[in-house]
Amino acid sequence: MERIPLLKPYKMGNYQLSHRVVLAPLTRSRSYGHVPQPHAALYYSQRTTNGGLLITEATGVSETAQGYPETSGIWTKEHVEAWKPIVQAVHDKGFDGVEVHGANGYLLDQFMKDTVNDRTDEYGGTLEKRCSFPLEVVKAVVDEIGADKVGIRLCPFADYMETGDSNPDALGLFMAESLNKLGILYLHVIEPRMVTMAEAQETPHSSLPMRKAFKGSFISAGGYKKDDGNKVVEEDHADLIAYGRLFLANPDLPK
Repeated sequence: MERIPLLKPYKMGNYQLSHRVVLAPLTRSRSYGHVPQPHAALYYSQRTTNGGLLITEATGVSETAQGYPETSGIWTKEHVEAWKPIVQAVHDKGFDGVEVHGANGYLLDQFMKDTVNDRTDEYGGTLEKRCSFPLEVVKAVVDEIGADKVGIRLCPFADYMETGDSNPDALGLFMAESLNKLGILYLHVIEPRMVTMAEAQETPHSSLPMRKAFKGSFISAGGYKKDDGNKVVEEDHADLIAYGRLFLANPDLPK
């Protein structure tokens, strides 16, 4: 019996994945004092599979980079030490890589969107200028740990926290093509139907041009169920599907 598309193996750079189901980054707001707690080890280990890809919750790089209370941090030694047993519970090789958060109305997303970015310096105005800071951040991470360990999450079509863009198709395509020059491992895109953080909506936009333009692995997120996730993979519109709510409810989702 042929395996369903979501359960077929996939080679992502140097990593051999046993299936296409990805744990989406889910803000948990349980890192008291921004320090990851011991129960996080249980949360992630429950969702671990042999050859599965897990993306941790958004982790602040400074005290001023918090979007929600009690979110995890990684800017002090205490934070770093608290992450170690969590990683150990999943595997014993440390973090495999870094996903830069360029979505959901956070700082990098704000730079890219013309309804928010009203700067008049080298980081505002044209599409190229608005995207320059996010690309500089990605390059800095690439220079530090290598392009084969770097991904980024984008939502050019979304309007989270009133951070919309007048031409999301052009924005998405420009970022996909620009990221190719940095050679990063993957591009993680929130589907156009997720205009807000609520339920999916009808939209004329498509992430397919971004998928076709980007040369690395393509992860799609956006309220997927089993059937539409399988369909997207089968039709080669994405390599991997990120699940949030379903994975939160069922830690054995890939099984």
